[in-house]
Amino acid sequence: MDFRTEFKPMTVQPQEIEDMSFQIIADELGEHPFTPEQFPVVQRVIHASADFELGRSLVFHKDAIAAGIAAIRSGKKVVADVQMVQVGISKNRIEKYGGEVKVYISDRDVMEEAKRLNTTRAIISMRKAVKEAEGGIYCIGNAPTALLELIRLVKEGEAKPGLIIGMPVGFVSAAESKEELAKLDVPFITNIGRKGGSTVTVAALNAISIMAEKLG
Repeated sequence: MDFRTEFKPMTVQPQEIEDMSFQIIADELGEHPFTPEQFPVVQRVIHASADFELGRSLVFHKDAIAAGIAAIRSGKKVVADVQMVQVGISKNRIEKYGGEVKVYISDRDVMEEAKRLNTTRAIISMRKAVKEAEGGIYCIGNAPTALLELIRLVKEGEAKPGLIIGMPVGFVSAAESKEELAKLDVPFITNIGRKGGSTVTVAALNAISIMAEKLG
């Protein structure tokens, strides 16, 4: 192969590139267990990661998509565990219905309380979030400790999320936190194993917000 030959892309149109990518994903994924409502989330997660294994590992509560759409269209808050998740979310589709995207991990009171209690800011940020975002969507892609704390708060009746998108990445407590999330009887989207991260968590939320917007 002559690597000096100039490579020319098949298209440079953004929507055409996305459409082609989604068709490739559908073709290569083949048969799958996901419902038509869940599949757009799977597609966007794979599109964001180029990881079919991660896509196949997604787990959905039966009410996850409907609950997420309802929360967005009702103007509920979206809570991100870290700024990287917050930045990636398409905020215009959230704000269209009166919602906003919040992240608490760098708030001064959160940092001070975490230092006082000798614990993580992620844990304290969830304690603050549940007081301000009842019925909201929690997007956790980075901090397993945040997800474990949110799960604890749900079990103790202190948190009433509309949807939890919990896909933290890592080697310490990441897989375990997602296993615990999958046991909850609240709407959730998660995946099996260590993989995950901010990018795929954002992709899942953006897929749902697109579906919400298409309803008008």
